[in-house]
Amino acid sequence: MTTPVRERTLRIGTRRSALALAQAGQVADVLRAGGHEVELVEVVTEGDRTSEVLTTLGGTGVFVAELRERLLAGDIDVAVHSLKDLPTAPADGLVIAAVPMGADPRDAVVTRDGEGLAQLPTGATVGTGSPRRTAQLLALGFGLSVVPIRGNVDTRLRKVASGDVDAVVLAAAGLARLGRLDEAAEIIDPVQMLPAPGQGALAVECRSDAAALRSTLGELLDDVDTRAAVSAERRLLATLEAGCTAPVGALADIAEGESGQEIYLRAAVVSVDGSRALRMSITGPVADGDELASRLAANMLEEGAADLIGENP
Repeated sequence: MTTPVRERTLRIGTRRSALALAQAGQVADVLRAGGHEVELVEVVTEGDRTSEVLTTLGGTGVFVAELRERLLAGDIDVAVHSLKDLPTAPADGLVIAAVPMGADPRDAVVTRDGEGLAQLPTGATVGTGSPRRTAQLLALGFGLSVVPIRGNVDTRLRKVASGDVDAVVLAAAGLARLGRLDEAAEIIDPVQMLPAPGQGALAVECRSDAAALRSTLGELLDDVDTRAAVSAERRLLATLEAGCTAPVGALADIAEGESGQEIYLRAAVVSVDGSRALRMSITGPVADGDELASRLAANMLEEGAADLIGENP
């Protein structure tokens, strides 16, 4: 007989970085407030074991595979992921039971002297491990030198402080969750740089056959608007057949329109050297978000998005 959810300790799997632990801790706090006993179980993923640039590892899923294996094996009950790290294809036997309310999806710049991107001198070095950020930074035309870096948030910020690079670009949500958002010199306007699909959001995953747990997680943690927004962003990514390391930016905003809630989805695909960019958008009812995303992706493919994606490593 399965032990009722409230009568057992829920084991929450998480990567062991400070940011991952902070994110899992937020989920744990909500579950504790709902009357559940929880414990965090730290899991080392492939992406944590190497300092190689993610594109050389295949990118997609390197931060989630081990967590998913532990879920399927029954070693943990719940896994908390950064949603942008999740492959868009469904995982057999698992389900995203909740998408909590998202944080700021935008990118942030941390510089040594507090300048914004436009104020950095020509040739200034900007560190990032993201092809999406690299391509969009180069497309700005500021004459920046973009260099690859890896490591957790602390490691990247230390590279700025030590002078290894002049600036780094990070997710604003990650800085905020670590209480370090005040170190950002600038929050980048999405007009200049669209975030990764799902950026700023979390995915709370469990086994698909754990019906009671799935219901509990959904009731306590799921945010309808955030789920609708990231679902559209990820549908666009999937339709473009691009992985989570592809140079694709997407941002869905939900707001009240004349006929009810509407979704406004923007997307960008940029060549690796920033010389060519395809930017498009679509608006419609929230209920049609996934269909709108598929339509937008199809329009982008007609305009050559696949060629731009294929140019990137």
